Amino acid sequence: MLDGQGRTIDYLRISLTDRCNLRCLYCIPGEAPCWLPQERLLTGGELLRIVKLLVQMGIRDIRLTGGEPLCREDIATLAGHITSLEGVRRVCLTTNGVLLAQKLPKLLEAGISGVNLSLNALERDCYREIAGRDLWEKAWEGFQAAVSCGDRLTVKVNVVPMRGRNEDQLIPLAGLAARRPVHVRFIEMMPVGRGAFVEGLREEEVMKKLTEAFGPMESCAGPKGSGPAIYRRPKGFCGSIGWISALSHKFCDRCSRIRLTADGWLKTCLQYEAGLNLAERIRRGDSDDQLKSAIAEAIRKKPACHAFESGQENNGWETRPMSGIGG
Repeated sequence: MLDGQGRTIDYLRISLTDRCNLRCLYCIPGEAPCWLPQERLLTGGELLRIVKLLVQMGIRDIRLTGGEPLCREDIATLAGHITSLEGVRRVCLTTNGVLLAQKLPKLLEAGISGVNLSLNALERDCYREIAGRDLWEKAWEGFQAAVSCGDRLTVKVNVVPMRGRNEDQLIPLAGLAARRPVHVRFIEMMPVGRGAFVEGLREEEVMKKLTEAFGPMESCAGPKGSGPAIYRRPKGFCGSIGWISALSHKFCDRCSRIRLTADGWLKTCLQYEAGLNLAERIRRGDSDDQLKSAIAEAIRKKPACHAFESGQENNGWETRPMSGIGG
């Protein structure tokens, strides 16, 4: 698939649910989140029908996300169906790790080949303040289970650097890659939902801290994947350090992704509400050909780039939290 800018679209992120067992301060802080009604969520059959069509149209790499995707009971079954589709190259998972240790065996059987584990602190109190739940031990157990899989599973750790929140955790987190074959990625805070009210650190600030701690870093290929991360490796590291810097180093010109939300919205850009309501079309009885035609048109209109750096809100900007759009 090509969009209106001539970019190849072959990467799909699927939000399996908007529900989550954490209350991260930049996503869904508080005790009473407003979940989508169950009847609005895609059924397993509806989701698989959409994914099958998208794979037929050119999607090759798929990431299962949320909310917290492991909160969905049928995730291993869905993953197995998706990995078996002809044309699919990789199916990976993004998780907070709290439920990962217990669910990983079935996910491996289903064909999951990579896990991105969101972990913003290695110190329990700091973790609790950011995540809103005292579940660090469970998340760490999930990390250890993933690493123990060796070559069967590519393990990446996602860290959002936040000013005054986890600055003292960045060096220990990067150090996870020193003696383990994992890839620690520092992701600039995206001003979406509650993220607009939390100050993040830019790549240059984090790079300075890590260079002072570990010495110069050389560019490296990093792990296989379809994301925009740029990887570097300090001397002697087993793994690597990655950077996803959508604000300070815009990468929209090579964006290859689209998103499918838990309620069936095909989302063509993280920043904007623009897209296509596939759930509505399926439930009114559209044929596969009609769905493909609508999908192709939505992708043709994919925005050329985000405008987060403008700092000015626009009526077409996304207002849902990250948990609702599979950020």
